[in-house]
Amino acid sequence: MKLRVDRDAFAEAVAWTARALPTRPAVPVLAGTRMEVAADGTSLHLSGFDYEVSTRASVEVLSEEGGAALVPGRLLAEIVRNLPPGSVFIDSDGTKLLITGGAARFTLITMPLEDYPSLPGMPGRIGSVPADPFAAAVRQVCPAASRDDTLPMLTGAYLDFSGDTLSVVATDRYRIAVRELWWSPEDPGVDLAALVPARTLQDTVKGMIGRSNVDVALSTVSVGEGVALSPGEGMIGFENGERRTTTRLIDSDFVKYESWFPREFGARAEVAVAPLSEAVKRVALVADRNTPLRLAFTPGEVVLEAGSGEDAQAVEAIEVGYEGDPLRIAFRPDYLLDGLSGVETDTAYLNFTEPTKPAVFTDVPAKEGDAPAFRYLVQPLRVP
Repeated sequence: MKLRVDRDAFAEAVAWTARALPTRPAVPVLAGTRMEVAADGTSLHLSGFDYEVSTRASVEVLSEEGGAALVPGRLLAEIVRNLPPGSVFIDSDGTKLLITGGAARFTLITMPLEDYPSLPGMPGRIGSVPADPFAAAVRQVCPAASRDDTLPMLTGAYLDFSGDTLSVVATDRYRIAVRELWWSPEDPGVDLAALVPARTLQDTVKGMIGRSNVDVALSTVSVGEGVALSPGEGMIGFENGERRTTTRLIDSDFVKYESWFPREFGARAEVAVAPLSEAVKRVALVADRNTPLRLAFTPGEVVLEAGSGEDAQAVEAIEVGYEGDPLRIAFRPDYLLDGLSGVETDTAYLNFTEPTKPAVFTDVPAKEGDAPAFRYLVQPLRVP
């Protein structure tokens, strides 16, 4: 293998494939990134695989000699990211890979290619979705997924493909986030769902090429006139330009989330996102993650409080538009901020039933029978 490649393009491709590599692999070769020059000598294919997630990317190169090599992926990513701008030269020498950029030279010891597992193929394509809205939906929803691996179902993002609507949903039992967006299905009558590891989905959208489409592939079989999940396969794939990834699905049913959302609200607040977020961050300085941040709503104003008694305390008031009886309610500060950060507009709409019942944040006014594209339900904390 002997080639020349642009540093920036190479760094992006390496970072894409290395992002899912395990830090403590069960088998040493799973920490490797496989590099292979294409048969025509004009591109370099990079891949990573840990038996759960596979990643593949290609980058244009000028190659003098073909070949393949397996090198430590995370180390390769760090090296290339820190090389000076310009061209990178790569040359293999037996069990060593020489990487040169400017005046910097690195030598990596290669790993045995014959021990590296074959990557899974892509499942069947079921449609495509615009990359930017899809990435935004994942960023809005996935913070609500649980990080506790003892309940795998709650660590996933639920993708519901129904006609030309794609719903992205996540919950950790204390809050639930939903974002609906348009997508283009292969079959207009499609009715499929997949539970995808939320962390993997978040990593996937970070490297997507904006203003393009993402092809979605899912393990499916024909059922009458429609399709259904193929039992025992459980894999989803995303392809965007020269990058593709696959991951195994979480084998579990998802919660019936729609029944969680209240149908009617007794009070509503309209508030600018940025001022409220900044106020929450300031007041929460005297509270830890599980300490309630109290909000008192009255017409024209909301007062934020944290701390009490002999503890440190903070109070701040900001203007809001409020309809309803005076209301006092409390939330975990980080849950409150996650909901506000999911609102992509300048104004958030907070909808309340009772101080002890879930509140719903939206980016447009909530109307009966017409669910907004983004909804964030959060359970308040009980306080004396």
